Amino acid sequence: MGRLAWRMIFAGLTLIGFILIISGCMPEKSSDEPTHEKQEQPIASVSLAREAQPLSTERIPYQPEVMAEGLNVPWALAIAPDGRMFFTERPGTLRVIQDGKVIEQPVLSFPPPFVEQGEGGLLGLALDPDFSINHYMYVYHSYGENGGIKNRVLRLVEQNNRARVDKVLLDNIPGNQNHNGGRLKIGPDGMLYITTGDALERERSQDRGDLAGKILRIQTDGTIPKDNPDSDSPIYSFGHRNPQGLAWHVETGRLYSTEHGQSAHDELNLIEPGANYGWSVIEGDTAEDGKKRPLMHSGEQTWAPSGILFVRQGPWKNQLLVANLRGEQLWKAELDQENLEKIVSLHSLFSGDFGRIRDIEEGPDGSLYFLTNNRDGRGQERPDDDKIIRLVSKN
Repeated sequence: MGRLAWRMIFAGLTLIGFILIISGCMPEKSSDEPTHEKQEQPIASVSLAREAQPLSTERIPYQPEVMAEGLNVPWALAIAPDGRMFFTERPGTLRVIQDGKVIEQPVLSFPPPFVEQGEGGLLGLALDPDFSINHYMYVYHSYGENGGIKNRVLRLVEQNNRARVDKVLLDNIPGNQNHNGGRLKIGPDGMLYITTGDALERERSQDRGDLAGKILRIQTDGTIPKDNPDSDSPIYSFGHRNPQGLAWHVETGRLYSTEHGQSAHDELNLIEPGANYGWSVIEGDTAEDGKKRPLMHSGEQTWAPSGILFVRQGPWKNQLLVANLRGEQLWKAELDQENLEKIVSLHSLFSGDFGRIRDIEEGPDGSLYFLTNNRDGRGQERPDDDKIIRLVSKN
């Protein structure tokens, strides 16, 4: 063989070797997943969407019974140490149940500038931790001003099932026909927590100088706690769309909240002071630095979650119950006791049996109480609506 032929063979082998070396450095690609698709995918993460599994009535350790009926959109329920049950009706009346009967005369009827429009009206209710001594009550309601809607928090004083306005604790909370928030709760720290909606102006939720789309925290005299994220502001967390539920874990004292999504993607959030929960920048599984993702969300389903409760005693102690409006159910979430950011199971209770459910509370004896809202303009009214349903332990 001539010298030229050997040179050609050697050059060919060198080229083949070089190609093989380069090929060995390249990542393998799946035959059913083209490389360009893999490069375009976001960082992989487990979806936070959950679907509630039905729980049969035989497996529910409570028996439902109607406690009150013929009510007009009851929104919030609070139980006094003496057993009286106070509740708000969205059209503007605060009422009481005593000795198992609804007292006909309202505890207080709200005159103008009170307004009820859309989702606005008389909403949240909370009783002072020292109610048996000072008889303080707190309510959240909508009012008209300069042709618009705002919301405010009042402190009332109750005596013999009648109440009067004692003090305006916080006003000028942005409002609208919808997205008014409205939940009031006293935390384990004795502070008053307040949820506000974005008032149909989504960009306001990200504005730290605006009270819309927030969870607020004030003292029961209306002053701002010094240990708030900003000692000059009532804002405790922000980036919310329309939060309507607040509850603290029985043992850890950590705060959880429910929130309405824009189109499904309703959320359960673990609330941390000063944190940003993303609306209107992110929702659902979307992640972005500096913004909290929910513990779970409803995916493409719509729950419209409202009042929530961590059960303090009985067979479901420490489990979370959530009232669903659009979902027409209660759902029960069990959290991992070693990791309270992980949902172990999610079950649906009484799906469709009672219609829209707005709030849920626990009585001193461990009985549970929830409110229907089928007369709120979005539900299908049933005979004798609306109702307060009591869940009595079967044991």
